[in-house]
Amino acid sequence: RQIASYPEPQTRVDSTHLKHLEAMDRAAVVGALAGAAAGVAAAGLLLWQSRKRESINIEKGAPKPIGPYCSAARMGNVLFCSGQVALDPDTGNLITGDVKEQTHRVFANIKAVLAGCGTSLDKVIKATVFLQSMNDFAAVNEIYASYFDPHRPARSAVEVAKLPKGALVEIEVIAALD
Repeated sequence: RQIASYPEPQTRVDSTHLKHLEAMDRAAVVGALAGAAAGVAAAGLLLWQSRKRESINIEKGAPKPIGPYCSAARMGNVLFCSGQVALDPDTGNLITGDVKEQTHRVFANIKAVLAGCGTSLDKVIKATVFLQSMNDFAAVNEIYASYFDPHRPARSAVEVAKLPKGALVEIEVIAALD
């Protein structure tokens, strides 16, 4: 894997939020930042309790990023994985097949990224599913459930106008690192 380190981010807390932060534990603060980064930044609150930020590209088992982004980014003990579509890691091409076949390939790619970063599906704390058509929700949900059994992370699922390379499904995850 390739890792690029960045300087330690500045810690800045708007005084109006200080009382709320004192009552929150570290996990709650990280969760709030991950779940509402745009709203938090707009409120003037930027808080990372980590010494460094890493961008990670996985070179085995997962497709190379097809744009200006990394496979995953680590901040402290939280891993933010870029969305995965059903790209064949060897060719970089979208696999042929229906949404079920694509969903299985997406999970193979996610598992490869997680493994390359030293974690696994059982450490996923949040997933976001992007669907080309909400009509595919039941099929994707059935396969999704088989990968997260008995562990059930938080999840959102949305229909989008288009996905990269004409994919039918894309999934991104946030996972804990030990």
